[in-house]
Amino acid sequence: MTSTDTRVEAEDSGPSGYAAARLRLLQEEARSGPPRRTALAELTDDWLTGLFTAGSQGLRGVSLVAVGGYGRGELSPRSDLDLLLLHDGSDSGAVAALADRLWYPVWDLGLDLDHSVRTPAEARRTAAEDLKVQLGLLDARHIAGDLGLTAGLRTAVLADWRNQAPKRLPELQELCAERAERQGELQYLLEPDLKEARGGLRDAVALRAVAASWLADAPREGLADARRRLLDVRDALHLATGRATDRLALQEQDQVAAGLGLLDADTLLRQVYEAARVVSYASDVTWREVGRVLRSRAVRPRLRAMLGGGKPVAERSPLAEGVVEQDGEVVLARAARPERDPVLPLRAAAAAAQADLPLSLHAVRRMAAAARPLPTPWPAEAREQLVTLLGSGRPTVEVWEALEAEGLITRLLPDWERVRCRPQRNAVHIWTVDRHLIETAVRASELTRRVGRPDLLLVAALLHDIGKGWPGDHSVAGEIIARDVATRIGFDRADVAVLATLVRHHLLLVDTATRRDLEDPATVRSVAEAVGSQGTLELLHALTEADALATGPAAWSSWRGSLVADLVKRVAAVLSGDASEEPEPAAPTAEMERLAIEAFRTGGPVLALRAQTEPVTTDSDTESASDTDPEDPEPLGVELLIAVPDQPGVLPSVAGVLAMHRLTVRTAELRALDLPDGVEGSVLLLNWRVAAEYGSLPQAARLRADLVRALDGSLDIAARLAERDAAYPRRRGVVAPPARVTVAPAASRLATVIEVRAHDAPGLLHRIGRALEEARVRVRSMHVSTLGANAVDAFYVTGPKGEPLPGEEAASVARTLEEALRS
Repeated sequence: MTSTDTRVEAEDSGPSGYAAARLRLLQEEARSGPPRRTALAELTDDWLTGLFTAGSQGLRGVSLVAVGGYGRGELSPRSDLDLLLLHDGSDSGAVAALADRLWYPVWDLGLDLDHSVRTPAEARRTAAEDLKVQLGLLDARHIAGDLGLTAGLRTAVLADWRNQAPKRLPELQELCAERAERQGELQYLLEPDLKEARGGLRDAVALRAVAASWLADAPREGLADARRRLLDVRDALHLATGRATDRLALQEQDQVAAGLGLLDADTLLRQVYEAARVVSYASDVTWREVGRVLRSRAVRPRLRAMLGGGKPVAERSPLAEGVVEQDGEVVLARAARPERDPVLPLRAAAAAAQADLPLSLHAVRRMAAAARPLPTPWPAEAREQLVTLLGSGRPTVEVWEALEAEGLITRLLPDWERVRCRPQRNAVHIWTVDRHLIETAVRASELTRRVGRPDLLLVAALLHDIGKGWPGDHSVAGEIIARDVATRIGFDRADVAVLATLVRHHLLLVDTATRRDLEDPATVRSVAEAVGSQGTLELLHALTEADALATGPAAWSSWRGSLVADLVKRVAAVLSGDASEEPEPAAPTAEMERLAIEAFRTGGPVLALRAQTEPVTTDSDTESASDTDPEDPEPLGVELLIAVPDQPGVLPSVAGVLAMHRLTVRTAELRALDLPDGVEGSVLLLNWRVAAEYGSLPQAARLRADLVRALDGSLDIAARLAERDAAYPRRRGVVAPPARVTVAPAASRLATVIEVRAHDAPGLLHRIGRALEEARVRVRSMHVSTLGANAVDAFYVTGPKGEPLPGEEAASVARTLEEALRS
């Protein structure tokens, strides 16, 4: 029987005929999805039209209107009917009788009904008072009766909505946020509510309402398909349960998957999660645009008055090379060339996360369309930017989702595809596999002060469950994948081995601590053999805690933490050997000796700048030889050699001048060179690798001139740095974990080693140097490294006579330095 035959039978046979035709339609396996929803709406329209016609003989100024989901023609098998009986108020008694003849047959069939009887004025007044009513009327569709009455209401409601949009849209956004808080995020829930959860059908309707306001619009790509997929799942859920439910319960997922022709429940959930992510991302972008438009409307008159009636120009603040902040978003600079800068997506993402700002949709799409693939292995800057992104804390999540929405993550890390949107059928886990990995990186960023290699901790957090997309033990599969990914990213062989060990044994500590006898020496020895070194144990301890905290509230407790800490202490005792000595510096090069002699002769600082490069290698699978010249060097940064006669204030002065000139310190070493025999005193030699924050290097002459002024006290570096920071009041930055300063006991016989782990920021070394100067200790040597957003620095200090500091004095210096950095 065709759909036309079905409608005719429904009209001829009344309610029972409609019920029979409806049942046959729902049982047709050949028709599902949008065609079935449309046919069901048409069938219901015909039946209600018949009821309306029979009950409205001689009655004018009345119409029957479908609103809400029925108005959109989206009738699922157990959807309720949202109906409005609209009238002009001329004969309220007859209208009430007509309403009875419409509503009772619907109730008699057991269908849920949301109904109202109103005049156009009453409908508009109710909509003005109740946002949900207004949203339903935005989808009003004429079924029967006076078409002009319905059209007039639609026109008036749309006009009201557009006129009131600056007031109603913030209300709608708040409504969506409250619902998300109650229902959670659809893209991560094991038993999601397809309608009410964030990223569900309610949010899709909200996006339609925003578009109808003409104030902003949602990203269209993929949105219609995502909405259709969620509706298809709800249809199958209604048919499987026979109930009007939107919650996809665990016990019904296999049946729903079968109804949709899917392989299994996991495939079903992955499709639901993918659709929800599209809706959620579109919502984020849309509400951000709504906020931007409303803000611009609020400030435009004032700006025009200030500018004498001219058009206001959006302020652009630089964040990184090729990346700027504009109007509360991170966008590409006008001179940015993503087609020639393969690191730009990671640099932009890291800058956005560090500034706690969203990435502009236009910027992400431009980079996705134009950016070149990264060479293999990645250049050093790309690896550093990835680590910075992962170490940025909570802002990393939103930035990562923006990259993932446009396919940039799987382009950078192809192995990510297997864990993307992958459900975890474990009550302990509250996230999908991919989101759990990002959450672990967020948690790990809070623990970076506890480890000497925060870059390895963050990358291990990102990769520790990467094997869950493969058959077998995910730790074993993950070790293989981690080796490949770490090598591709550009870590050296030793670091690759550490990362592989961390991924392979990321469950070792918690499993052993909670399931084995820690008093048994064999237990501790087996863990020590698996871990291999103190540094790896330190990383594994932090990774264990971050992994558990990112799993869910049931995965970590003070009891588990104490057991793991006890095990780590025992394993560390087994792994401990002789105290390490201060590394002997390499013999000075001829260039260093020349600079030292020149500094002694002139009595002032001498500088030399030298670019460092490494050849670019290409991946034949992703980039043709014609795209890249293999002889073209990839810049690593600039080697800066500074020689200056030994005097107070050298370290804070040099560090401050570099920060003033926007030079980022990647690595740094300081040591004293003795002068030739018979000459008293020494020359301090600083060998640093620096990179320009925005691409352009200052002249060596300008650096030297400022350094001379800093050393003689005529340049107030602290004030200059404070002025620069104050110039960017809108840059919120990341709430980083506090600095941690410790004394490394027995690390050197010749000096006291003070380790500083802190969030890297302009002027950090200057502040450390000032604090050490004020503590009246002498820096014998230092070893500074910047790992992503983290500075990991070791300072070998002595007292005035060159001896190591006594224990209590060393601890006091560490406390003073920590307080200075935290303030």
